[in-house]
Amino acid sequence: VQLQESGPGLVKPSQTLSLTCSVSGATITTNGYYWSWIRQPPGRGLEWIGSITYSGHTYYTPSLKSRTSIARDTSKNQFTLQLSSMTPEDTAVYFCAREPLSDSEYDYWGQGTQVTVSS
Repeated sequence: VQLQESGPGLVKPSQTLSLTCSVSGATITTNGYYWSWIRQPPGRGLEWIGSITYSGHTYYTPSLKSRTSIARDTSKNQFTLQLSSMTPEDTAVYFCAREPLSDSEYDYWGQGTQVTVSS
């Protein structure tokens, strides 16, 4: 299973970040998995942003919920993240990952993509 993030490395303040996670070796509609976005700001720990399930339900961390949208394109086996009203505090490495419902750990991760918010 491989996950690969793609998207812009630089975003201006107030803009919307759009990232795509392309999945190979597994199908995002297969029963039993959450597909998640996680980020790590510089010098800080991992922060879960949100997830989309195999059936298309979405869940978001409360602090970001008003600015976050996760969707999927099943024809391309991809899921996406949109984070609006970006500020420099959103600068981070953004990861996509898979989480089995039967386990609280992520079993596959993308390599991560650096996103910097700056004018």
